[in-house]
Amino acid sequence: MKAMILAAGLGTRLRPLTNDRPKALVEVGRHTLLEITLTRLRSFGISEVIVNVHHFADMVADYLRKNSGFGMRIEISREETLLDTGGGLKKAGWFFQETPEDRDTPFFLHNVDVISTIDLGRMIQAHRESKALATLAVQARETSRYLLFDKEGLCGRRAGRDGKTEMARPSPSPEALAFCGIHVISPRMLPMMTEEGAFSIIDSYRHLAARGEQILALRADDYYWRDLGRPKNVAEAAQDLKEKILLT
Repeated sequence: MKAMILAAGLGTRLRPLTNDRPKALVEVGRHTLLEITLTRLRSFGISEVIVNVHHFADMVADYLRKNSGFGMRIEISREETLLDTGGGLKKAGWFFQETPEDRDTPFFLHNVDVISTIDLGRMIQAHRESKALATLAVQARETSRYLLFDKEGLCGRRAGRDGKTEMARPSPSPEALAFCGIHVISPRMLPMMTEEGAFSIIDSYRHLAARGEQILALRADDYYWRDLGRPKNVAEAAQDLKEKILLT
């Protein structure tokens, strides 16, 4: 299997930790966010990864070279201008279509600034069994942006608990869930992404769901998960790592 790590963002919420480095190289304990994500992916049998870069791009490339790619084949997708999650994946889409086998094999898309114990093996199994276009790890927790799901899959999104709701299709009783930044995607989705330039992959999911494509949720409520977008969260995750709460 292959994976893409989304690591191109400016990391503005992580300042001052990102004043002199990209967010991918911010450390939790003695491990960079990029190393932690790569190690997690490798532990589930993933040996080929593409990483998108923009902010301090050369620093990321040098880091991977110095560490021999952590024993994995790693490609770099450089973005001269930030392309957001959807545009970044679209630019790197060639990586998941190199061979006929690739075109039939789902892949992971993983934010570099989240840390979790979510069972990636369970995710890929559920995705294959459902034959969905994409499977998203979600939890029932508070967030500033919810995705709405029903038994058919993604049906909309909502900003905050009482914010604006945008439906991709009608649904009588959707459930609002928080996305964890970890996806399993079927390569057949890549040519369906008609958006151009910089765009969120959530926009692609909404458009595809409106056309009847299955974008499914996998509940991950029982697993540890933390967003590492702020220095406070990084410090808390470092303590969790020290106490062996995560990555065990």
